Amino acid sequence: MALNIESKKVIVEEMSEVASNSLAAATAEYRGMTVAEMTELRKQARERGVFLKVVKNTLARRAVQGTEFEALGDSFTGPLIYAFAKDEPSAAARLIRDFAKGSDKLVVNSLAVGNQIHGPEQLEAIAKLPNKDEAIAMLMSVMTAPITKLVRTTNDIPGRLVRVVAAVRDQKQG
Repeated sequence: MALNIESKKVIVEEMSEVASNSLAAATAEYRGMTVAEMTELRKQARERGVFLKVVKNTLARRAVQGTEFEALGDSFTGPLIYAFAKDEPSAAARLIRDFAKGSDKLVVNSLAVGNQIHGPEQLEAIAKLPNKDEAIAMLMSVMTAPITKLVRTTNDIPGRLVRVVAAVRDQKQG
């Protein structure tokens, strides 16, 4: 069914708003996927907070104009599914990577994090980026390491003193 001009404007506006509020984007070719597979992919996307859309490439190019994903427009060829990560930079890449493990029909086309465009070979590296909670946990462990070492060091001084006094006592008794 052909879209009229008003429907196209609504789609472009919706995608443009999502793209301007997203941290990362990914495109993947979905040629040969069944309806059941596509439904499962959409379900997983909703669970992970990823906006997933299948639109014509010309509409997608117009939607990303003026956003940080504008350079992705050159790679919009073939039947593509567009994924935008709103909360975590690695969410879209992680979704496509995990789903592609079970389906060889989903092939990564391009990735973007912030203003940087990446090829499909960077999928694994981007998907391994920590989410917000993991990043906070890593930061907190780095921040607490010096304090922990100081506490252990200062706690070791009285322990050494006790061991020296016990050794002297044992030596005098023996």
